[in-house]
Amino acid sequence: MSAEPGFPAREPIRVFLLDDHEVVRRGVQDLLDAEPDIEVVGDAGTADQALARAPALRPDVAILDVRLPDGDGITVCRELRSRMPELACLMLTSFDDDEALLDAIMAGAAGYVLKEIKGSDLVAAVRTLASGRSTLDPATTARLMNSLREEEFGADSAQDDALSGLSPREKDVLALIGEGLTNSQIGKRLYLSEKTVKNHISRLLAKLGVERRIQAAVLAAHTAQSAPSAGGTGHRRR
Repeated sequence: MSAEPGFPAREPIRVFLLDDHEVVRRGVQDLLDAEPDIEVVGDAGTADQALARAPALRPDVAILDVRLPDGDGITVCRELRSRMPELACLMLTSFDDDEALLDAIMAGAAGYVLKEIKGSDLVAAVRTLASGRSTLDPATTARLMNSLREEEFGADSAQDDALSGLSPREKDVLALIGEGLTNSQIGKRLYLSEKTVKNHISRLLAKLGVERRIQAAVLAAHTAQSAPSAGGTGHRRR
C-alpha cells in the first residue's frame, strides 16, 4: 500500500529476538515477518550474542527470553536499554513468576508475556510497545511492589541499622539503583568504572542482608520517601 501524498512511507517496526531455542526463534520470526509493518532484523540464542549484535541493528523492540544458558534476559534488557534508551523490551517466558516480573520492571521492560500467548496477541504487544506504550498492567505492578515493600520492611529498625552501616559512596550507589539505573549509568553518574560499581553493589547487598538488586531498589525507594523534604541536608539534582 503506497503512502499518502505528502507523507513519507512508514518504516516497519524493527524487532530483535533473543531465545535459546532455535525453533522458538524461527516460529516467532515467521509470525512477525508475515506482518507488513514488522521486520525481524536479527536474533540471538545467548545473552552474549544479543549484547554483541542488537546495538548495531538498532531495533525498535527486543523480544527477550527471561531464562538463558549464559545469563538472563532481564540483565540483557537492562544493558541494552543503557545503550539504547529508546528501545522497548518485551520479556518472554515460560513461567508465571512474580519475582521475574518485578525484576523486569526495574530493568525497564515495557512488557512481559508468557510463551503460551496467542500469535495475534504477541503481534499486538509488539505494536503497542513500538508506539511507546506498555503492556504491563499498572494494578498488577502496584500489587507486586506493595507486596515486596511489606516483605522487605517487616523489621524497619533492622533495615535502618543496616543503612547506617553503608559508606557515603554505597548510599549514593543505592540511591541510583532506586532510580533504576544500570551499572554503566551509575558509573557515568558517579565517575566510576563498572567494575567498581559492581564491587560497591556486592558490598551494599551484603550489608543490607539482601540478595537481589530489586530488593535494594525497593529499600532505596522506601528510604527516599521517608527522608526529610526541602530544608533537610540532602542535595537536589538539577
